[in-house]
Order: sequence, then structure tokens, then C-alpha cells
Amino acid sequence: MAKAEGWERDNKLEMEGLHDNSDDEDDDDDDESEDSEEEIEPKLKYERLANDLSSILSKDAASCIAVHPKFLALGTHWGMIHILDHIGNNIRDKEIMAHTTTVNQISIDQNGDYMASCSDDGRVIITGLYATENNQVVTFDRPVKAISLDPLYYMSNSGRQYVTGDDKLILNERSGFLGRHKMTVLHQGEGPIRNIKWGGKFIAWANNNGVKVYDMSTKSKITKIDKDHDLRPELCVCQLVWRDDKTLLIGWGDRVKICVVKEQNRSELKDRMPTRYVEITAMFTTDFYVCGIAPLATNLVVLSYDKPDEKQEKGRLSANRPHLQILEPHMKHFEEISNDALSIRGFEEYRCNDYHLECIPEENLFFIVSPKDVVVARLRDQDDHITWLMEHDRYEEAMAAASEHSKELKTHTYLAIGKAYLNYLLEGGYYDDAGHLCVKILGKKKDSWEEEIYKFAKIHQLKAIAPYIPRSEPRLERAIYEMVLNEFLITDCERFYQLVKEWPSDLYDNESIINAILGRLDREKKPELLLQSLGQLYAHQKAYDKALDIYLRLKHEDVFQLIHTHLLYDKISDKIIQLMDLDQERTVKMLLDNNDTVPISKVVQQLNKSQRYLYVYLDCLVQRDLQGTQEYHGQLVKLYAEFDRPKLLPFLRRSEFYPLQTAWEECQVRDYVKEQVFLLGRMGNLTQALKLIMERLQDVEHAIQFCMEQADQELWGNLVDYAMDKPNFITALLRNVGAHIDPIIVISRIQKGMEIPGLRDSLVKILQDYNLQLSLRDGCRKILVSDSFNLMDRLVRTQKRGVFVDGMSAMAANLLD
Repeated sequence: MAKAEGWERDNKLEMEGLHDNSDDEDDDDDDESEDSEEEIEPKLKYERLANDLSSILSKDAASCIAVHPKFLALGTHWGMIHILDHIGNNIRDKEIMAHTTTVNQISIDQNGDYMASCSDDGRVIITGLYATENNQVVTFDRPVKAISLDPLYYMSNSGRQYVTGDDKLILNERSGFLGRHKMTVLHQGEGPIRNIKWGGKFIAWANNNGVKVYDMSTKSKITKIDKDHDLRPELCVCQLVWRDDKTLLIGWGDRVKICVVKEQNRSELKDRMPTRYVEITAMFTTDFYVCGIAPLATNLVVLSYDKPDEKQEKGRLSANRPHLQILEPHMKHFEEISNDALSIRGFEEYRCNDYHLECIPEENLFFIVSPKDVVVARLRDQDDHITWLMEHDRYEEAMAAASEHSKELKTHTYLAIGKAYLNYLLEGGYYDDAGHLCVKILGKKKDSWEEEIYKFAKIHQLKAIAPYIPRSEPRLERAIYEMVLNEFLITDCERFYQLVKEWPSDLYDNESIINAILGRLDREKKPELLLQSLGQLYAHQKAYDKALDIYLRLKHEDVFQLIHTHLLYDKISDKIIQLMDLDQERTVKMLLDNNDTVPISKVVQQLNKSQRYLYVYLDCLVQRDLQGTQEYHGQLVKLYAEFDRPKLLPFLRRSEFYPLQTAWEECQVRDYVKEQVFLLGRMGNLTQALKLIMERLQDVEHAIQFCMEQADQELWGNLVDYAMDKPNFITALLRNVGAHIDPIIVISRIQKGMEIPGLRDSLVKILQDYNLQLSLRDGCRKILVSDSFNLMDRLVRTQKRGVFVDGMSAMAANLLD
């Protein structure tokens, strides 16, 4: 037995009227297994046909059905045939009193123009639905169990053929000039024929021994498919359906076969062999009985009935619900794709043959018939898929499906799904996620945005949607923005301030928001954020003085951005010290970059109140423009002396625009010796400068360097005089004499017996330097003599050289003479 592979689930019908609270004995176990597994989306949806059909079945019971894209033909146990539309309404009150007992089978031609029926009363009736000239009533002397019209019966040249089945398979047709009724026995002797299906060129029928196929084009039987089970035919009728002109589906008992008519290889044909044969492409056994079979693309739709596992309840048979399954067939097994339990009315009392399944393949409609019920199943479309996803809270998948299949949707829209998702998130408390999704869902729809914002406001969760509220495209009503701002003004001052900064000022009424802030200021213990917001709003109103005052009062760094954004440089001349208190570096840079708007004189005037700030400003100013700040160099000397001495001496060296006497006095007061030395040197008081170096600094190297710079022999003499009683100083002098002072003078003045550190080395160096000088002089003399001789020789040769004179030049010379 082939084992069914796939999901094991038992979906109850969800449509109203199809869900039955009477569960099978295994339902509790099924429910428990469903809870432990993820629910799988059903493939089909169901609807119970009602309208006129309800009243018909309340008085009678259905025995068979035939379906066509135009209508349904329902046969009953009282012999009636009702023509209905696909939702159960009578079509033009057509009700045919066809038979006196149960209608066994109904067949409709391909065009839907003619209908044939048979019954146990032995009558076969052919009824034209739009014309009556080809109507027929044929009476047999035995019950007729099956009938099938030629699909092309509606064509006048088709011979008006149909096949009936009782103990014989009889081909009925009209032939000859007068169109007489002709009967041809195609098969007999194997018991009652209970089902016939005519598809294209082929007729398939089932009797007690199996299924046979007859080829109408060759007038021959081409195959026999044996019955491979021992079930009684009257309890489980063989189900036959042509998927197409060459593919036959067979469902009989618990066996399913798929058979394909193929052409014989002509090279292998023998005498009287049929030109076609049937190949079984799939064959498997199920764990249920087949009540009906139908094609669904490459899959099968099977109406199934549980195998007898019956129990007696109060002396009556109690059956389980039938199932409608979608199977994927393979050669020896199948995979179950879906399995829906049908709550058919009165299913507890029905047997396998009480159910019928017919389909309209073009529309994927499947009609399930029981004596008191007709249910139509159809493939779920994108609307159904989205509905199921939403019912299972899978909104993101639903939105993706709606976006991808928007043209196929009839009941759903992307926006409606998105709004439902937002409601779901809000109800679940996922406020931030809902706010974030608003942009994706609502897009540029103004009314939808306003509707959702009011929902957030109602549950006091505006903070979740505020970052995503559009400011343009679409621009919402002012009341929306003001509502959001007022909410944050009360609940979250920091977020309020952020919105005031981020939102354009024309989105809301500035004056009303300012008044609201002023009304809350006195009640706030920490009003800083409110004041910042107020400053921003004043800036929106171009009340820059008020905005500046607030920011400076708060010492908030945004004041610089405010000044830069709105070019308020002309309004800060009296606020410079406050700005310096806030950020010296940014203030100075701003002032230097805007000298034209904020003159240096005004800045200096303001900063005179704070010498430290004045130093910072003038220091940066002189670094940028030394020549253009001459009038402030005198102040800078004092400021450098007070706040940054390392910069004083470089400045004194670099500048020539400060009063020397004043600068010297400032350095003298502060006892800045090096600076005094430089200033005394620049003032010409070299002796006092050298004295400071020798006495205060005691730096002989500095003294020697100073003398070298001044190039004054008297100054060198003073240095030598001062150094004579200081051995270390003498050593330094001996190392540096030569070019600037005669070493004999220094050596001759050294006292006898004085110990001079490094004297020998100094004397050696002096001698080496002297020899070097002599060598340089001799070399220079030789070069000079050589150059003199060379130049003299060149002059003599030049003067001895002949001069070219032409005739005209000679004549001119004679005339001159």
C-alpha cells in the first residue's frame, strides 16, 4: 500500500454553515496535534449553496449533479432535474420532471446546449436547453445506470451521439436521411455499467470487472484496466474523469490511477492491433475510499470517505465527515498537499456512494454533493490568502502580498491592510513599531496620517509617531502639529525642544506655542529646556534680540548657531563678554571672521572690562594681522607680560610698534631680565644690557652672542673686563675670540697663577684657528695673484688682436681726419 506523504492536518470548514460542532472521535487528538504544529494555510475555500437550492433539498434529496461553466444540473431521488446557476438560484424556473424515480446520471455537452439524463425507470431523456427540435425520450426495458453525451452533440453534423450503460454499453445516434435512431452495442457481458465518461475521441466506462476505453475514431476498444480490489461496486462506484482529451483519472475504492492514451509505434503494429494504447503513469493506494476525483493542474482533488471504522450509536451507522484533499501524484505514492474535513449536513448517516464530486476545470470550481447539501469549493485567491494572513496576525506578509498582487485584489487594499496592522500593533502595545511603519503604510495620504495621529494621541503615545510625522508631501493641518507640540510641552520638554528645532516654523502658529510656554515657565522647577524652546521660537519670529538674551542667559552653545544662521553679528557688540564667558575660542573666531560687521575698536572697548578676554582676542588678532593692529601693540606688551610671558619676547622681537620705554618699564616692574636686555639693546643702552646679562643672568654665552649682534668693540672690552676675575667666563671668551677680538688681549690680561678650566684646549683651539686663518689668507693671496695674471694676459691678447676695417670705414676715418 502506498503511503501518503505530506502534512497531516484536518482543517474544519470556516464558512458559515459549514462548521459542524459534531466532531469525530479523533478530533480531540487532532486538536492537540494542531496546537503543537504551525497552522498551515488551506488551499481551498468553501461555500454552501443556498437560495432556491435550499428549498429544493428541504423537500427532495440530491442523487447526482452535472456542471458546466454556464449552469448546474441537479438530479434528485424523485426524478426531478433542476437547472441552477452557480450560487443555487433557479434559472428561469427551469424544473424538468424527467423521471419517475432516482436520476442516476446527468451529462451535458461541451457547449452547454443539451443535457441527457437516465434513471432506474429505464428512460433516457435528451433535453435542449435553448431549442426543442432535438429533444429525445428513449425508453429501455431495464434500468439505465449511466449516460454520457458526445461533447460535440450540439453540432448538427455530429450524429447526435450519446452512450448509455446498463448491462450493455450502447452507442445511440441518429443516422440516415431521415435521422432514425440507431443503437450499437459496444460492449456487454461483464455486468452492470455504472459510470461512463466521454472525452474527445474516447469513451471510458466501468463495470464489475474494471475500466475500459473505446476509441471512437477507430471504432475499437484500446485497453482494459482490471479492477484490483474486492469492494462491491454498488457500495463504491468507480469515479472517472477526463483531465484532457487523452488523460483519464480513475478513483475506485482505495485505488487511484492516472492513465494516458498514447499512439502505438507504427513499426511495431501487427494486424488488427489498435493504433493507440493506454499507459498508467501513476498508481497508488490510499487509506480512504474515493467518492470523487477531479483535476487541479498537475494535482488531484479527491473527495474521500473514511474506510469502515464504524460504530453503532443507538442502532444506526455513524460515519465520519468526508474530506476534500489535494494530492500530488507520483508513480507509486502521493503527497498530501491539503486535507479539509467537510461538515456536510447529515454526514453521520451517509455512505460512500451518497457523495459526488464534479468540477469546472476552467474556473477551478469543485461541487461536492450529498443528499441534503451542495458545497462549492474553489481555490483561494489573493484576497483569501491575505485574509488568512491577517487572521493569523501575519500582517507583514499580507502587506507584501498586497503590494505584489495589487491588480488581482478585489476586497483588500494595501492601505487597509496597513491600517489593520497599525491597529494590531497599537492594541499589543508596540507603539514604536507602529510609528515607524506609518511612513511605509500611509505614504503621502494626508487624511490617513491625520486619522492615525489622532489614534496615537488618544492613547497618549504621540512620542512614538512624532519622529515620522511628515512636514511636506503631505503637509498636515496646523492643528495636528500644534497638538503634538502641546502634548510634549506637558509631558516631555526635551522632545518638545527637539521638535521645535527640527520642524519648520510655518507648520504651526508660533505665537500660540510661545504663549503656552510662557504659561508654563513659572510652574517649571527646571525651565532651561523651555527657555531654549522659547529662544528658538523667538528666532522663528525674527525677534532675535529676545532669542539672544535667552540663549546667553542660559549660556547655551546654540547661540553661536543662531548668530551664524541669522547673521546677527551686528547685534552682539554689547554681548561680547557674555559670549566669551560661554566659549572664548568660538567667540574670538566669530569676531575675527566678521571684523567688518563687528569693528575691532568696539570689541576692544567691550573687552577692556576683562583683561584676560582682551588678551585672548588681541593675541589671536595679532597672529592673523601684525601690521593692521599696530595701535594695540602697546596693550599687547602689557597683556603678554601679565598672561603669557613666553610669547612676550618673540612679540618684542617681531613688532616695532610699541613704546620702548613703556615696555621696558613694564618688564622692569615684573623683573623680566631677558626682555629688559632686548629692550635696552633696542634702546641703545648696550652697557646696561650687558651688565644685566653678566650680573643677573650670569650667562656668558648670552653675553658673547649679544656682543656679536651689536658688533661694538667697546662692548667687547667691557665684557673682557668683567670676565677677568671669572675663570669660566675666560674659558668661554677664549673659545669664541678670533674674528671678533684679538686673543692676545685676553691672554695678556689673565692674572698669573689663575687656574683656568680647559686652558690648554682653548689655547690649542686658538692656535688651530690662527693656522687656519693663515692658510686661508695664503690660499686667497695665491688665488688673487693667479687671477690677476690671467686677467692681464687676456687684456694683452685682446689689445694685440687685429681689427677688421672695410673701405667705407676707412674713407670715413680719412674724412674725419
